[in-house]
Amino acid sequence: MTHHTPPKDYHVKEKVKEHPIFQHLSSEQFEELYQNCQERLYKQGTMIADAQKRREGILLVVDGTAEVCAAGEEQELSEVLEVVQTGEILGLGSLHTFLEAHSFDEYAYMVGIRAVDSVVGLFVPYAVLEVLWEKDEIRTYFLHEVVTRLKDVYVSLAEQVKLAQQFGESEPFLRRVQDIMTVPVLTVEEHQSIQEAAKRMTSIKASSVVVVNSDQLVGLVTKNDLIGRVISTGRSVEEPIRNVMTRSPLTIHKSNYYYQALSGLILNGVHHYPVLDDNQKVVGMITLSDLLRKKNYQMFSAIHKVEQLNQHNLHEVKHEIYTVVSIMMKDQVPVAHILDVITQLYDRLARRAVELAIQSLEEKGEGKPPASFVWYQMGSAGRGEQFVLTDQDHFLVYEDGEDDQKEMIDEYFNKLGKEITNFLLQAGYERCPGGMMASEEEWQGSLSQWSATLRGWSIRATNDAMLKAQNFFSFRKVYGSQSVHQLFLSLIQQNIERSHIMLHRLAQVEKENPIPNLGQPIRSMLKLNRKQLDVKKEVLFPFHHALQILSLSNLIMEGTTFEKLEKLVKQHVITEEEGKEVSQAFSQVMSIYMKHKWDNLSSESSSSSIILFSRLATWEKELLINALKRLKIIQSRMYSTFPI
Repeated sequence: MTHHTPPKDYHVKEKVKEHPIFQHLSSEQFEELYQNCQERLYKQGTMIADAQKRREGILLVVDGTAEVCAAGEEQELSEVLEVVQTGEILGLGSLHTFLEAHSFDEYAYMVGIRAVDSVVGLFVPYAVLEVLWEKDEIRTYFLHEVVTRLKDVYVSLAEQVKLAQQFGESEPFLRRVQDIMTVPVLTVEEHQSIQEAAKRMTSIKASSVVVVNSDQLVGLVTKNDLIGRVISTGRSVEEPIRNVMTRSPLTIHKSNYYYQALSGLILNGVHHYPVLDDNQKVVGMITLSDLLRKKNYQMFSAIHKVEQLNQHNLHEVKHEIYTVVSIMMKDQVPVAHILDVITQLYDRLARRAVELAIQSLEEKGEGKPPASFVWYQMGSAGRGEQFVLTDQDHFLVYEDGEDDQKEMIDEYFNKLGKEITNFLLQAGYERCPGGMMASEEEWQGSLSQWSATLRGWSIRATNDAMLKAQNFFSFRKVYGSQSVHQLFLSLIQQNIERSHIMLHRLAQVEKENPIPNLGQPIRSMLKLNRKQLDVKKEVLFPFHHALQILSLSNLIMEGTTFEKLEKLVKQHVITEEEGKEVSQAFSQVMSIYMKHKWDNLSSESSSSSIILFSRLATWEKELLINALKRLKIIQSRMYSTFPI
C-alpha cells in the first residue's frame, strides 16, 4: 500500500466539506457519503496512481502537490503534463472511465501520478461520485473544471508548437560535437618520424595529426607546428614526432555541444580539438574552421574582440558580449551553458581591467605591485551568473609585508583598487551603491587585516555585518596569485571553525525569508492568490543565501551554484537525486528570469526583477510552481542544520 492515514491535524473532513462537490449536501447526506470515502496520505515521491492500473475514483487534494506525468518506455515516468495542488482534483483525465463503466481506460495506461511532496487528500470512489452526479450543480462544476483543463492543454500545446517551429528554424547551435567532427581521425604513433607524419597529413590534406601511444592520446601536431618547430629550425625530419608535438593538448568529449566547442577553441586560443569518447580514446577531430562553417561569423567576431581590449575600447565590449548572449538566447542554449560561456567572457574582461589598472599605475610612476595579491568578484559575478553587466562587487587581498613596508603596500593597493574600479566603470559596470568595491578601504587589505575583518563580522553579527558577509561569501578568484588564494581560503576556514555564531545569525536572518509557495496553480488565472513575483528578492536571494550557509557549514567556501551543489552531494549533505532536482529547478528559474531580463533590456524597459504572471506562458507557470518547491530543499536542509 502506497498511502497511509493522515494525522488528525490535517482536518481533512472539515476542509472537504466546503469543497464544491460536497458543499450543497445536507449534513446527513455528507456523513453518509463520507463513510464510503477514504482519507489518504501519500509521502513525498510515492506513486498516487500507477500507469497500467485502472482508475477507481478521484482524489480531492487537501494539502500538497502532485505531478501527472507521461509514461515512457517500460512505464517509466518522463515529462510532467500537469501540476495539481491544494483544492484541486486528481483524476479528471479518467472521468470517461466513470461515465463509460465498461470502456478501456486508455488514459490510465498513458500517465502516472506522483507526489511531489507529502499529499493529503480524500479518495472519492466512483460509487460515491455516481450519487453526486445526480445533482445539477455537481455536473456543472465538473464541466467547468474539464473545460478549464482543456483550454490549458490547448494553450500549452500551441506554445510548444510555436517553440518547436522557432527551434527548427534556428541554426544548429545545439548539435553535438559527434555530429560535426571529422572521422576517422588521422593518427601516428609517437615513435614514428616527423617525415612519416607529414606524409600522412599531406596525403589526405589534413591540418593536424593526433599522436598516440597504444591508442591513448599523448600529443597533437598541426601544420603550423611543423613550420615553426621543424622547417624554420632545420630540425631533422627523421626525429620521432613526439619531439615536436604539443603534449597533453586540450580535448573535448564527443557528447559536448557545438557552442561549447566553439567558445572553448576561441577562449583557449587553439584551432584543433581531438574528440574523446568515454574511454578517453580519440574518435574524431574538430577544428575552428569546421565550426565556423556551421555557424555565422558573428559569435567568433564578438569573442575575438574581447581579446583585443585596451583602455580606449573598453566601452565597446559590453555590446559585443551582449551579441553573444543574444545569439545563445535566440538559439535556446541551456541556461547553465549560457552562463558558463558568458562568465568566461566577463572574466576575460575583468582580468583585462585589472591588467590595465596595474599598467596605469606603473605609467604614473607607482611601480609594479609590491606584493602578491588576488582580486575577487562577489555577487552574481562571483557565482558565475552574470549575463548582463550589473553593479560592481569585488575586493582585494594581498600578502602581509615586512613592518617597514606595510604602509607603502597598503597605499599601493588602495590606488590599485581605485584604478580597477574606474576601468570597470569604463567597461559598463556601475559602481556598487553600497560601496562594496576594492576602491574602498574596507574591501581591500592584507591577509591579517582580512582575518580581523572576518572575526569582527563573527563577533558583532549586526545586520550591516550580515549583509556584507552574505555578499562576501559569494566570492570567486578572478585574478592573481594562487598561493595567496590558498592562504586566504585557509584563513576563512579557520574563522568558520572557530566560531559558528555568524552562520547561526545568517541562518536566523534567512528563516524570515522563505522561498514562497505560489498557492493555487498559476495555470488557472482565476485562482491566483498573487499576480507577480520578484524572482531576485523572493527566490534567488533566499536560495543563494541558504546554499551559501549550508556550504560554509560543510567548509565549502567557493564555487558557482552548480559546483556547490555537486560538492554537497559528494559530502552526502544532500542526496544525488536532490542535487539533480535542485540544479534543474535552479536552471528553470534562471531561464525564466534571464528571458524576462533580456526582453526588458531588448525593449529598453526598466530593469526590474518582478515578473507578472499574466506575461508568462502556460508551461512557464507550471514549471515555476515545481521549481520553487524543489529549491526549498536547500532551505529546509539549512533550517535543519541550524535549528532556530
